[in-house]
Amino acid sequence: MPTPDVKVRLKIEIRGSVQGVGFRPFVFRLAEELSLCGWVVNDGRGVSIEVEGDRASVAEFLRRVREEKPAASEIRDLDPTWAEPVGFERFEIRASDRGGETSAEILPDLATCPSCLAEVLDPRDRRHGYPFANCTHCGPRFTIVRGLPYDRPRTTMAGFTMCPACRSEYESPRDRRFHAQPNACPDCGPHIALWDAAGRGLATGPAALAGAIAALAGGRVVAVKGLGGFQLMVDARDGDAVARLRSRKARREKPLAVLVADRAGAAALCEISEDEASALGSAEAPILLLRRRPGADLAEAVAPGNPYVGVMLPTTPLHHLLARSAGFPLVATSGNLSEEPICIDEGEAVSRLGGIADLFLVHDRPIARHVDDSVAVFLCGRLRMLRRARGFAPRAVMLPSEGPVLLAVGAHLKNAVALAVGRRAFVSQHIGDMGTAESMAAFERVVADFLDMYDARPEAIVHDLHPDYATTLWARRAAAGAHRAPPLDRLAGLPLVGVQHHHAHLASCLADNDASGPVLGVTWDGTGYGSDGSVWGGEFLVGDAGGFDRVAHLKAFRLPGGEAAVREPRRAALGLLVEAFGAEALDWDDLPPVREFREAERRVLASLIASGAMSPWTTSAGRLFDGVAALAGLGQRSAFEGQSAMALEFEVDGAVPDAYPLPLRAGGAALVLDWRPLVAAVVDDVRSGRPRGVIAARFHNALAGAIAEVAEAAGSRAVALSGGCFQNRRLTESARDRLQSRGFEVLLHRQVPPNDGGIALGQLLVAAERIRSVEPRRQPV
Repeated sequence: MPTPDVKVRLKIEIRGSVQGVGFRPFVFRLAEELSLCGWVVNDGRGVSIEVEGDRASVAEFLRRVREEKPAASEIRDLDPTWAEPVGFERFEIRASDRGGETSAEILPDLATCPSCLAEVLDPRDRRHGYPFANCTHCGPRFTIVRGLPYDRPRTTMAGFTMCPACRSEYESPRDRRFHAQPNACPDCGPHIALWDAAGRGLATGPAALAGAIAALAGGRVVAVKGLGGFQLMVDARDGDAVARLRSRKARREKPLAVLVADRAGAAALCEISEDEASALGSAEAPILLLRRRPGADLAEAVAPGNPYVGVMLPTTPLHHLLARSAGFPLVATSGNLSEEPICIDEGEAVSRLGGIADLFLVHDRPIARHVDDSVAVFLCGRLRMLRRARGFAPRAVMLPSEGPVLLAVGAHLKNAVALAVGRRAFVSQHIGDMGTAESMAAFERVVADFLDMYDARPEAIVHDLHPDYATTLWARRAAAGAHRAPPLDRLAGLPLVGVQHHHAHLASCLADNDASGPVLGVTWDGTGYGSDGSVWGGEFLVGDAGGFDRVAHLKAFRLPGGEAAVREPRRAALGLLVEAFGAEALDWDDLPPVREFREAERRVLASLIASGAMSPWTTSAGRLFDGVAALAGLGQRSAFEGQSAMALEFEVDGAVPDAYPLPLRAGGAALVLDWRPLVAAVVDDVRSGRPRGVIAARFHNALAGAIAEVAEAAGSRAVALSGGCFQNRRLTESARDRLQSRGFEVLLHRQVPPNDGGIALGQLLVAAERIRSVEPRRQPV
């Protein structure tokens, strides 16, 4: 350590989300304040600094860099090295260094900051009414960057030449727009235009905005080019307009998100806590699920049968202008047909959305990649992800240790991919369900994007064990050399690592909590390919990234029709009834799901169940939810995944303390939760006319109690809750409370969703541990 009386030089290497957030001007101003000399530069790894001066000032500089960094930045690693002084005469911001390895982190897109919004709303400001105002504290990042380091020529703003006023801001280290790569104004930046459904221009500038507002007020559907793609908007108060949007978009009942101008607008529609209000108004600005107020001025068709509404605040100046000018809540849903990726290009939007939107509000700033809005909920005291995208992706999740470079391709539903580089796992934005050619094309673009941006050369491709998942098939083709063009050609010849679905869920939750295990992983979802080839989904696994033991599971039952049962909860109900009571239960037409089938259909289903044809065994907790919901008369068919389970959750009468019987029995290699007494009790309650709220409460209470009972039997004092079933607020909170009351530590997801959107993160951990375990150990010297 240098002595206090001499000049010293300090080299600092910083890794993390430190580009595009005003980090260099922050360093510049801090160095000037402390009378220090040296330089700061962006490079492919992050930010590098050399600072020189007296020891006390340099030490103060180091402390304040850590403590006072820009709010939007995130320091992952800070490596200081003392060196001999070289006689710097001033402090400067040097041009970005494009050499060396690429490992810098790209910042997510950030919502409009208060300073930029104030300018947009100020009639005296030169950016008054400008839909693209931004600075280093806000605006697009991930959706415009094309390469690292993050500089304007490597963004979609490269085609816009700054005017003298913007150039002056951009070049002044004391200005908050210093090196704000998307910096622009009405004289030199992007502009909006209004098109008709055929793509013909109708208006530009303020007239385009006014035309869009008038169309929305008149009940028309407007496709708006936003930050990461197109959104479809209508007046959220207008039931006919919402129904028209649903019909055209082929989204019959799945809830739609609502855009409001400000916190007061959100509070007028929903109950909102201080924590929820802070999350809504944060730089990440997710869609947040909030409980709807009775009598709220929203069409019932926005979220039919749902006490919650997905609410968001404006994320760009354009959205602020739209929401404020409209003066009423707007439905703002993804610009796509149901289950397809969102459109990002105007021509593509007119082609794909021309039958949905009456008008298009577009702009001429290209979007580099699609990014949906993130969806979150406050659960068990903190914000939890349900869909991770704008505002959060592609922030890295830190891994427990350095490992190989790996590409994980995720699952089939709610897909996201992940790339491991060193100790960082870059988890992509939400891609969606892999059931269409458009979705697979979007998936492939995201994979290529990640390989290109981080100049990554993976050592293996990691995939789900399910042999027929589209992502598994893609991984096999990629490894076999199906892609000749860079960067996907790097995948040719790579080894494949298959990871069991629920093991990936467990590992994902461990990574999300920076925990190593072993723990008891309660991994409950709809379906996942089991190690034995059957359909798992109600699993209790004790283990860590290195492996697991299946210590318990729900009792298996037949799923008549296989995949058809996912769309028809009545089929799951019949599978439960036959397993509990025998084939004669198919004659009990006093029960809603049995009554739904004609007698001839029941005979066919009885034959399928008896033979096992098209009726796989499953231990799925998700299908158990479906079957009980169908028995309770809460829906025999589902318009979207999880609909019947949600309906059952929303019916819960919180004043009901008792639970259905769900005994834990010996079952050979693993304990078995026998749901047959539970189903028998449900049938009795249905026949006696018991209120649905009581049935739903007893069911949820039984599941939460069973989780605690298995935890006691398993012996692990830490329990990880993962899988799509733990999006259920009632189940998650009840299970957490029961476990904590018995002294267990409970791990819940934080940075990635508990659903399949978090699978890729777990795949990375499992594959890295597997590769590490087969590598030869280094011999001591």
